[in-house]
Amino acid sequence: MRFAISLLVFICVASLIGTVLPQNQAPNTYIDQFGPFWYTLFDQFSIWHIYNSPWFLVIMAFLVVSTSLCVLRNAPKMIRDMRSFREYVRGSSLKAFRHKVEVHSALAPDAAVDALGPLLRAQGFRYRVRIDGDSRMVAAKKGAANRLGYIFAHVAIVVICVGGLLDSELPVRLQTWLFDKQPVVGNMLISEVPESGRLSAYNPSFRANMLIPDGKQSSVGIIPSGQGVLLQPLPFSLRLNKFHIEYYENGQPSDFRSDVTVTDRVTGESFDQTIQVNEPLHYRGLTVYQSSFDDGGSALQLRGWPLRGQGSEPVALTGTVGTESQLPAGLGGDMVDYTDLRLINVENLGDGQGPQPANVIEHVAAVTGSAARPRDKDLRNVGPSVQYRLIGADGQAHEFNQYMLPVALDGFPLFLLGVRDTPAQPWRYLRIPADARGQMHEFMQLRAALADPALREQAAQAFAEHNAPEGEQRDLMFQAARGALTTFEREGFNGIIAAAPEDQREKILNFAVPMVQLSVAELRNLMRARAGLPALAGLQGDAAQREQQWLGLAVVALAMLPDYPAPVALQLAGFDHVQASVFQVARSPGKTIVYLGCLFLVLGVFSMFYIRERRVWVWVRPSGAGSSWLAAMTTQRRTLDFNHEFERLRNALRTLGGQHDV
Repeated sequence: MRFAISLLVFICVASLIGTVLPQNQAPNTYIDQFGPFWYTLFDQFSIWHIYNSPWFLVIMAFLVVSTSLCVLRNAPKMIRDMRSFREYVRGSSLKAFRHKVEVHSALAPDAAVDALGPLLRAQGFRYRVRIDGDSRMVAAKKGAANRLGYIFAHVAIVVICVGGLLDSELPVRLQTWLFDKQPVVGNMLISEVPESGRLSAYNPSFRANMLIPDGKQSSVGIIPSGQGVLLQPLPFSLRLNKFHIEYYENGQPSDFRSDVTVTDRVTGESFDQTIQVNEPLHYRGLTVYQSSFDDGGSALQLRGWPLRGQGSEPVALTGTVGTESQLPAGLGGDMVDYTDLRLINVENLGDGQGPQPANVIEHVAAVTGSAARPRDKDLRNVGPSVQYRLIGADGQAHEFNQYMLPVALDGFPLFLLGVRDTPAQPWRYLRIPADARGQMHEFMQLRAALADPALREQAAQAFAEHNAPEGEQRDLMFQAARGALTTFEREGFNGIIAAAPEDQREKILNFAVPMVQLSVAELRNLMRARAGLPALAGLQGDAAQREQQWLGLAVVALAMLPDYPAPVALQLAGFDHVQASVFQVARSPGKTIVYLGCLFLVLGVFSMFYIRERRVWVWVRPSGAGSSWLAAMTTQRRTLDFNHEFERLRNALRTLGGQHDV
């Protein structure tokens, strides 16, 4: 019993953690909340999916075994005691009871017993009589069902835990252990998945996911397992006829639902139904929930901007979300995996930082929660974005998140080129200022001009002419500017100060930054002249201030460009959107078992707290021509009600016996 209580305490603490801490979120959600150190530590205990963690399932199993043994050991004794009247109690031992009464009566012992029977029945007691020579022992009881409360309460713990284990990942894990099922790792067609990667159609319990694009159908669920997935065949197929989604004013989804056609794979019968949040489909013992939504293979039109070399014109590319393709050799030749297209990105831009695209689950929470959401003046819909992975020849991969339109940060439109090494990291952004036409053409032309040694030399010469007198000083200024531009193009400002002592770096930057910025301004003039663009000289007022701001942001972007881990930036130019609905399909027989356990628990608690066992013994002995009665009453919990009940019994015995107690 102590062991079971200890396990129950562990489960209660774990359930508290699982209730307070959102489960099954993306890793970066927890890293942002706890930091890398605590994330790594907590991850060892799998508290992000605590209800399916191995240690939680083991504790549940131990609790089931421990409590079951407790019930098997004590229930038979409780039932025997509940059925027993304890009529073999010695009459002399009744004198030791606290609640007792002795009455003399003119009735003979047998007549007294006959009179006591109706009196006890009238007060709700059942009784049994034991004859002991010329004495009689009347043993009565009521409320013996109180013992069932203890049994029901303990059985309820077992039943609820069994139901929880049945609806956990344990049945699937047992199949992988006992029947040599191997999760599928990597991409392959469903038809190519071997039998070892498929679970039985009669799997007693599972939770699988289905992603179905508009106009497509599926009859197979996907169950994550370890580093791969297992396929779960379903007894019916789902066809997504139309996915509907509605949005709040701030761009977050307010409601989404799916019009589907369900076709039974055995009978061939089909019917139409709408599945939406909190209104699932129930069919053939399975429940299909509207889980979320995703991209179903949208066709993408992109511009591939070269970030290395002297080329500045974009290359037109096409792709499909969920597929891979190879970039042209002029753009690096890497493999690109298009992972997602998001039409609406509602971001909090109040702090001027780069946005962090919200997980789809966070959008779903907006639908399942209250519609009365607080308005945030800093929330902005920054438009469509595309996410992709670039995989180099060495197998190294980076993730990229590029917004289609410029985003206004600190009052200036910027193209945001996001990158991260792993999903656990937040996005880092290269900010490219938009030109007067709202494009990034001018920045790319400036980048290409910076990569041209001849233009760099001309820009350094122009800088020296405008900032130093003729002679040796101008020549030195030219040499310094040319060297600074060359290093800046390859390594940014970090390259300029890399070889300098730590205490000299700030002084060098104070000199190098203005020189580089003025040299880049000269380079921009040369670039614009080569491209046939009008000169910027002579601008006044807001126009001059804007161009100065653009130049400052461009210099910062050029300084960060050497650290950008890709030779190309893919900008979304257009798309043909294909929506997909994500369903969760569950067979959860444990739910019914848990309901049964809850019923047992209610009955057990009610029996323990509201049914009180009371026992009465009346020892009837001959006394002269009449008899002498010694009665005692006991209960498990002596309360004020019990005292009143004993008073009623004592008064009834006095009245029946016709004598006062002695």
